[in-house]
Formats: sequence, structure tokens, C-alpha cells
Amino acid sequence: MKKTILRWSVYLLGLFSLAFGIVLSTKVNLGISPISSVAYSISVIWKFDFDIANNLVYVVFIAAQFALRGKSSRVVDLLQLAVSLVFNVFVKLLSTWLTYTPDKLYSWVNIGLLLASVVFIGIGVSASVNMKLIPNPGDGIVHAIAEKTGLEHGLTKNIFDISCVCVTAALGLIFAGEFIGLHFGTVVAMLGVGRVVALVNRLLKQKVYIPLTTKE
Repeated sequence: MKKTILRWSVYLLGLFSLAFGIVLSTKVNLGISPISSVAYSISVIWKFDFDIANNLVYVVFIAAQFALRGKSSRVVDLLQLAVSLVFNVFVKLLSTWLTYTPDKLYSWVNIGLLLASVVFIGIGVSASVNMKLIPNPGDGIVHAIAEKTGLEHGLTKNIFDISCVCVTAALGLIFAGEFIGLHFGTVVAMLGVGRVVALVNRLLKQKVYIPLTTKE
């Protein structure tokens, strides 16, 4: 019982860290992470709250998983809807609490906060995925595509990230006449999050993650 509580605690802390990193990246205005860029562009173009746009995109991700898996779909994947709601409550709260506005876009403080956002996203991904409970919809769709295509998971993630950036770019150019949410920080996130995940896994997997996910 104690291990189960700890496992869920680490999972929820992971979701919170992921939400914090994503919201922080929107505040520094140097480019949002690829997987969140579509929701961000929708929120800006059609004046939605970011958390609402994120929920809409996550519903599409979940529906796509069922379409890809067909008869092999799992009812348990619907629990990702609950994860989406919890995650976006964190996003909503953090968007309200974090009131930072950069004085200078390219100041060292702003660039430092961008790098911090990548670290928080990487920690969040590592903690939430390694608890092996319910994947967030972003991870779930990547896994479903990898299953369907037979591609290696890391390569699938890279292709999916690039696809998200292309969709975001298209939405911005078509409906606003400019790129929205895409900057060099998007590339930093695309390259850096995976490295942070690998580092955190190296530091914590044997000491924390595996002991929590193995049976007593």
C-alpha cells in the first residue's frame, strides 16, 4: 500500500513538473515544446485558454490511438482522459500563478528560464512514464504510432515532434500570417528533453523507479 501511494505521488509530481515546464516555456516566449505547440497556436489564434486548447488536442490524440489500434484498442486507454483533465488543471493553475514577463527576450535570465523549462519537462516525462501507470496522451499517441508502424520509439517521437511543428507552422501562417509559438526554444526542447530524460533515468531508475514498480 505504501509503495502504491509513493508510486502515484511520483507520477503526479511528474505531471506537475511537466506542466510547470510547459507553462514556463510559454512565459519566456522563446518557443514552446513541439508537442504543446499545436495547442498553444490554437489558443492564440482562436483566443482559447491554453488548458482548454490542450484538452482538445489531447482528445484528438486519444481518439487517434483508438483509430490506430482498431480492434486491439484497450478500454483502459480512456483513463488518459482523466490524466488530461488533471494535467490541464495543473496547467491552468500554473498559468495563473506564473506572471513572469521578460523585460528582454534574449536576456541571460530569460534564456536560463528556457533551459529550466526543458529540465522540468524532462523530469516530468521521466517520472510519469517510468511509474508505468497511465500514459499522458502525448506519450500514448507516440507509443501507438510506434506499435502500428514498427518504428523504434525514439525515432517515432522525433517524427511526431517534427509533425507537430509543421502543423503549428501551418496553422500560424494560414490563420495569423506568422509563426506562433515557434522559436529557437522549440529546437532546444526537441533536442534537450530527451537528453534530460536519459540523465534522470540514469540517476533515478535503479534507485527509485524500479523499486517502486516491482512487486513487494
